[in-house]
Amino acid sequence: MAKANKATRQRWLAAGLLAAIMALGIGWWEARTWTPSRDRYPLQGVWIDSGDGVVDWRLLKARGADFAYLTASRGAGTRDAAFADGLASARERGMQAGAVHVYDPCTAADGQAANFVTTVPRDAKLLPPAIRLDLDADACPAPPSEAALQGELTTFLNQIEMHTGKPAILMLSRSFEARYHLAAMIDRNVWVEGDFLAPGYAGRPWVMWTASHRLRNDAASSPLRWVVVQP
Repeated sequence: MAKANKATRQRWLAAGLLAAIMALGIGWWEARTWTPSRDRYPLQGVWIDSGDGVVDWRLLKARGADFAYLTASRGAGTRDAAFADGLASARERGMQAGAVHVYDPCTAADGQAANFVTTVPRDAKLLPPAIRLDLDADACPAPPSEAALQGELTTFLNQIEMHTGKPAILMLSRSFEARYHLAAMIDRNVWVEGDFLAPGYAGRPWVMWTASHRLRNDAASSPLRWVVVQP
């Protein structure tokens, strides 16, 4: 009898382990393919740069991307090789498009603004520019003080907004906002990030949210950053 009971327990344990593995597999797959509800966020899209590999823009549109933000420039001297083609492809598919500048806190504002305005056309149909603000210890080993950062960033914003004719959106990482508190200091719309759960680290309402950094579908060869707009 004892041997029979032991065998039964082992079968139940094996069945439970199998069920747990299956649940983990389903959860992993759902995490890779999850996007927020269209009922809650009707307007959804992507943020793309040359590091994302090959993009099938027809399929991207078919999978629900209403717009695309495209990295255009980084710091004072780098332009994204995929920007021009991505802009043309997005528009060909009837998608709205906007430009992203990856800001370097350790580089003077004038050079960064010059890089942006020579990369991004003066075009009223473009979405408001987005400024990516994150801490990169390799690119900027000695970040500036709050006062210095705010002064340079304000100069940069003034120059690119004169070029685009639209106020920029601050794409704030959690670590950057924790250090510089820009959401409270600079009067611009805020773009936040956080997989699956809308974050509150900006301390005020946001207009855009990178809801997933790892969306997998057949529109791209690499995971996509999926973005929603606050209705």
